[in-house]
Amino acid sequence: MQQQGLDARSPQVVVIGSINMDMVARSARLPAPGETLVGEAFDMAPGGKGANQAVAAARLCARTAFVGRLGTRLHGADLLEALGREGVDCAGVVADPQALPGIAVIMVASEGGENSIVYVPGSNAMLSPEDVQAAAGLLQAARVVVAQLEVPLPAIARGFALARAAGVATVLNAAPALALADTLLAQTDWLVLNETELAELAGAPVADLAQIALAAERLRARGATRVLVTLGAQGALLCDAAGTQHLPAQVVDAVDTVGAGDTFVGGLATGLAEGMEATPAVQLGLAAATLAVSRSGVQSAMPRRSEIGSLT
Repeated sequence: MQQQGLDARSPQVVVIGSINMDMVARSARLPAPGETLVGEAFDMAPGGKGANQAVAAARLCARTAFVGRLGTRLHGADLLEALGREGVDCAGVVADPQALPGIAVIMVASEGGENSIVYVPGSNAMLSPEDVQAAAGLLQAARVVVAQLEVPLPAIARGFALARAAGVATVLNAAPALALADTLLAQTDWLVLNETELAELAGAPVADLAQIALAAERLRARGATRVLVTLGAQGALLCDAAGTQHLPAQVVDAVDTVGAGDTFVGGLATGLAEGMEATPAVQLGLAAATLAVSRSGVQSAMPRRSEIGSLT
């Protein structure tokens, strides 16, 4: 679905989602229960699936806006500044001076790369339908509205209802996996999820491509127009009314796969906002994710459009 006659300054992609501060401590190994280790390094970096996807789209040259709720008791100014540096419009962000932002405390073992994470949603859990309604102008001027499941479902449902009423395409990244109402799936043009999330949401085995396709069709039968299953290094499987299509990814030496899914969604949304057909839009997402996993970091690893080159 596309709109005609949009103001050239209107956002092409609007992301409804989470914004976090990630706190990463590195040590030789993970501590045992009750044990204290001396760490090797510590870093803080902006994160959250919503903010990540907004940055991914912005770096691929989509005019991008973000809708969310941000606690400003701590780190709020830094998180807003980080989005602003990427050119993301933050007019749809509700600042909450009484709340903390989402926080992820991550421990990473340098020997073997194992990690453990404690995630505290903070203000992300407080995003309301009214907050999203206040950004109706942004949502209805967009070409694509994207959401994930790190913010409350009623807020997402309100955003998708506003988008659909204006003929705006909707992309739902069903991560982390949660039970979804058929009414929300019926408002979803693109349902994007990985194999684990597909198995949980469809309640079906996903041991091979045939089983993945059958599970995806279960979700299409519940209302989603297209189901797109990400397969890591194997690419993606697209299921829609035309059938099932396997789109392979280029092979690279993966350095860090964290954030690959968010990069993929940002690339897909950018392609759709530019009016691409389904296959090239998915290929843009795959190309962006392929470059991202060849580097360390999450937002810092996301590629610029000029870097995509022959990968699409």
